[in-house]
Amino acid sequence: MGERHPLRAKRRPKFEEGFGSLRVVDLFAGCGGLTLGIAQAARKHDVSLDVRLAVDFEAAPTKVFKANFPKANVRQGAVESYFDGDLGAPLTAQETETLSMVGEVELLIGGPPCQGHSNLNNHTRRDDPKNRLYLRMARAAEVLRPSVVVIENVLAVVNDKQQVVSRAIVHLKKLGYDVATSRIDLLKLGVAQTRKRHILLAVREDALPFGFSAADLLKIEDHNAAPHDLRWAIGDLLDVRPKSFFDEAAVPNADNQRRMKYLFDNDVHNLPNEERPKCHQGKHNYTAMYGRLWWDRPSQTITSGFATMGRGRFVHPGVPRCLTAHEAARIQGFPDYFKFVDERVKPRYELTHTEVQIIIGNAVPPPLTEALTSRLFDADVLQVKDDASQQLEDDFAAPAVDLAC
Repeated sequence: MGERHPLRAKRRPKFEEGFGSLRVVDLFAGCGGLTLGIAQAARKHDVSLDVRLAVDFEAAPTKVFKANFPKANVRQGAVESYFDGDLGAPLTAQETETLSMVGEVELLIGGPPCQGHSNLNNHTRRDDPKNRLYLRMARAAEVLRPSVVVIENVLAVVNDKQQVVSRAIVHLKKLGYDVATSRIDLLKLGVAQTRKRHILLAVREDALPFGFSAADLLKIEDHNAAPHDLRWAIGDLLDVRPKSFFDEAAVPNADNQRRMKYLFDNDVHNLPNEERPKCHQGKHNYTAMYGRLWWDRPSQTITSGFATMGRGRFVHPGVPRCLTAHEAARIQGFPDYFKFVDERVKPRYELTHTEVQIIIGNAVPPPLTEALTSRLFDADVLQVKDDASQQLEDDFAAPAVDLAC
């Protein structure tokens, strides 16, 4: 028998069970892609997941996170309302309250908003006030003092005019962390798309094993692994019977239906100039726009525009339509047990097709943090206490109760 396909699993693992707990805080959490990867790694090491706090500003992804991690402490709100102090300043009253609520954590993760860094964002490129949210991760590390900090972002974050990455590195080093950064190619982590991310890893020096550096621990790419193609990721979904819009492709307009037909009638993957809208004709480097994917290659980077052929190479390789949300989620590395849409008769939450597209497009592929967390476990960076020992520590740390009042 071959190895079980990781994306086709229908039954969610019992992430909340194990010997001891890995305590996690996930900021700018989205739907929980980073947390899911951590949960998968923890499960392989027989460790349970304990999400002490997960925060995102948007309601829709917060609902998805909560639905998939029902025991997590998930909050909709601004990260800066939980960590509102300046770098290096004493803890504010709010931060003291946050620390009391969260307690001791091993792992702080986050993917601050990256639109301001994107090469596609011409309006505020490199100089978006949202970029400063990157430094909220450094402040959260100052408040919580986790063993490990992981900050994920687009490659272009290093070009930010406010130099948020270098400022975060300087501050984390002052706090006693060993810090490294790397450009991670997700193709080399088993994700079936061409996607690269910038990762900052900070390990508290007293948690760093002898002979290791943060740079050593960031070497997680498998250079010997063959990249997964689209047939591996979504080949079994071609004839799936839809139970909801999750497995239904968006209906294109008449012009795009004609363009899709041209791609298949002529067995080509790039739409010629004369078939494109006039605004997309002439000399350009956007050959992927209005293009068709290949079965035997990885996908291009999945964005929230995966349902529209005019926003990238998102036409299905086998049939004249764009990708479904289910297919895009698979390409992002989300297994079938992760629910973006609740297909039961009485759903716990209802999201629109557009909301689901945005959530999936903005998500971080879980294999990224699965590989990194596994590396941290294997190197004994993450020292997880058993539940009995932790309860004893919590009892001793609990404030005395004034019985006189």
